[in-house]
Amino acid sequence: MTINFNEKPHRRLNILTGEWIQVSPHRTKRPWQGQEEEQSAGGKPEYDPNCYLCPGNARAGGNQNPDYRSTFAFDNDFSALLPDTDNDLINRDDLLIAQTEKGICRVICFSPRHNLTLPEMSHKQLRNVVDLWTSEFSDLGSRPYVNYVQIFENKGEVMGCSNPHPHGQIWAQVTIPEEPRKELEQQKKYFKKHRRTLLGDYLEKELEETDRIVVQNDHFVVLVPFWAFWPFETLLVSRRPFGTFSDMTDEEKDALADIISKITIKYDNVFNISFPYSAGFHPAPTDGEEHPEWHFHMHFYPPLLRSAAIKKFRVGYEMLANSQRDITAEYTADLLKNLPDIHYKKKSV
Repeated sequence: MTINFNEKPHRRLNILTGEWIQVSPHRTKRPWQGQEEEQSAGGKPEYDPNCYLCPGNARAGGNQNPDYRSTFAFDNDFSALLPDTDNDLINRDDLLIAQTEKGICRVICFSPRHNLTLPEMSHKQLRNVVDLWTSEFSDLGSRPYVNYVQIFENKGEVMGCSNPHPHGQIWAQVTIPEEPRKELEQQKKYFKKHRRTLLGDYLEKELEETDRIVVQNDHFVVLVPFWAFWPFETLLVSRRPFGTFSDMTDEEKDALADIISKITIKYDNVFNISFPYSAGFHPAPTDGEEHPEWHFHMHFYPPLLRSAAIKKFRVGYEMLANSQRDITAEYTADLLKNLPDIHYKKKSV
């Protein structure tokens, strides 16, 4: 039996988390009279004297940035995790349970230029970012109390980004956070049964079907996952199964820079804007254990829906019952795949 994905309401299983998502493609015909997001005026300067992240400027916490010329990383002045936290636990009758969490938060400046985002960077500039991610991961992951290193970026005001300077964050902590923990369980379960990685076999299936492939190179593939929740969600997967940044060859680091450039350019070209998203890597835990089940990947979660002004909200049914989306993964993949590979700002140059 088959399902008409374009017409019938149906559910899809997220094999990475074990959770289901409701898909309702017929709802794309409904009119929209809800909130529309205001767009930024754009035209940011290369240097902003009031920016806390620009080279040479004083940060909000009082420290001063060096006059950096490439990438720059520092401890977050308002860190959500603290390295000097004691290990305390409370449990009151199995009803009130809490535990302290030790960790460190870092800020990663991708470029000294205030107005330069990842899709507008050169390959060399992006490779510098990949190298910084790698060195930060190696340093933080080697600390004895760190069991997981989460590298991520919030891009755009609609994603709550408090500073427009191109930057990301790293949180390194004792506990393996909930999303990687769910993925760890699913990947372990699959590897125990098949002796192959879950994402390796999934990628092979996607490459056979091709419907959800967006862009690829010799070492990485970007696709819209079968179970995608966000309208323009994508998943970046390595062709070779490995666990962390430290496992990458130089060729793979070059390829990672290349594929990130390609997918983020396509994102900006969807609505000819600086496309907002939350994105981040899911490397293997740094808990001292072997993780042959883990397959290196990265998630992109953009919030936009029908236009640059309309955002998808996670409310009502999605908060109380089940994740749900309207447009299908196949529709999104076809749209993204057929967008130009040249950034819209450079088309007229």
